[in-house]
Amino acid sequence: MEILIENGRIWNGTDFTEGNVLIIDGLISAVGADVDCAPGCRHINAGGASVLPGLVDVHVHFREPGFSYKETIEAGSKAAAHGGFTTVCTMPNLKPAPDSLENLEEQTRIIRRDACIEVKPYATITRSRLGGELIDYEALAPLVAGFSDDGSGVQSEDIMRRAMMGIAPTGKVLAAHCEVEALLNKGYIHDGEYAREHGHRGISSESEWKEVERDIRLCEETGCPLHICHVSTSQSVELVRQAKAEGLPVTCETAAHYLAFCESDLQEDGRFKMNPPLRSASDRDALLKGIADGTIDCIASDHAPHSCEEKSRGLEKSAMGVTGIELSLPAVYTYAVLPGHISFGQMIRLMADNPRRIFGIEGGIMPGCRADITVVDFNAEFMVSRSCFLSKGKVSPFEGHNLKGVVIATIAAGVPAYLKDETK
Repeated sequence: MEILIENGRIWNGTDFTEGNVLIIDGLISAVGADVDCAPGCRHINAGGASVLPGLVDVHVHFREPGFSYKETIEAGSKAAAHGGFTTVCTMPNLKPAPDSLENLEEQTRIIRRDACIEVKPYATITRSRLGGELIDYEALAPLVAGFSDDGSGVQSEDIMRRAMMGIAPTGKVLAAHCEVEALLNKGYIHDGEYAREHGHRGISSESEWKEVERDIRLCEETGCPLHICHVSTSQSVELVRQAKAEGLPVTCETAAHYLAFCESDLQEDGRFKMNPPLRSASDRDALLKGIADGTIDCIASDHAPHSCEEKSRGLEKSAMGVTGIELSLPAVYTYAVLPGHISFGQMIRLMADNPRRIFGIEGGIMPGCRADITVVDFNAEFMVSRSCFLSKGKVSPFEGHNLKGVVIATIAAGVPAYLKDETK
């Protein structure tokens, strides 16, 4: 298949150049103002929109196998393409959990059949994500993005130490959900002013940063590459900053909703319930500083869809998690780039370049690279409504908000995965 993306503003890593991108047999063949193609080539007119390296989301929940009423790999991958993502890494809180070659194959079989983009699964850290028995990391490592028990933290320091010692020789990343269960106190939103004023049980910041602190210490001890999931507190940011200054192999991510909202934005609505919760304004400001100074490496959506009924029970009783992957890019552009917290180039590093580097994912807009490309009109604005989503999950804290940045086309390994309009 030959595709010519024409009339685009092509991101070259530092700036834009006007021109075309020629894709042949899944690879980028040529980039430039004078690039053309043979008769019969498929044309995609960018119309002056931005041509970017395909985005990478290293933290999504596609719910299959086990919970397909919430999301499927087919719907989730289509939603990802709609959001401009060409690669995603799926978390292992599934049934069965991908803790063995047999269980992983159940998931990868569905991926091969239904995914329209690259979907790289995580395997678990412990058997069934129960925090006890370790799995065979060496056997699973070639087939997965990394190892995680996301959805719950590994509570035992000894188990986590042994896991890091087992994962380190594989070269894979351990992606840690950092949460001390003994400090949760049955909370479900941030333990702050809103919780006190409205009679809700709060989740302390310490429940996150204490385990971040422990896992960084174990990373130093074992040398295992540590990636800290969905950072939400100022203390966690500072701990990662110190770890990087000491040269430790520590990276981390946050999500767009933590950059846009804080506890003062909470409403008595399940749209605002996720784990970790929306924290204080000072926490949000620390996250914004963290993405600006390079402490935070990635922005991941933590796309965690539930049924509308599961999200309709208010703050206390709704399921934790929100739909995110289709809004991640426009939300970051609207709430972080346009106000001047970060540059456009920093956004691309956070959402494409750094995830590729950390997790060893192909891509880049240059000849010879796998053709993973996203075309986005950043002048286009839209209001978020439930009708926007291709995901089975329709619930987002951004509902009713105006965002800038509409994906025109997503090309994954040289194949159109999403096209907003008919191509010429």
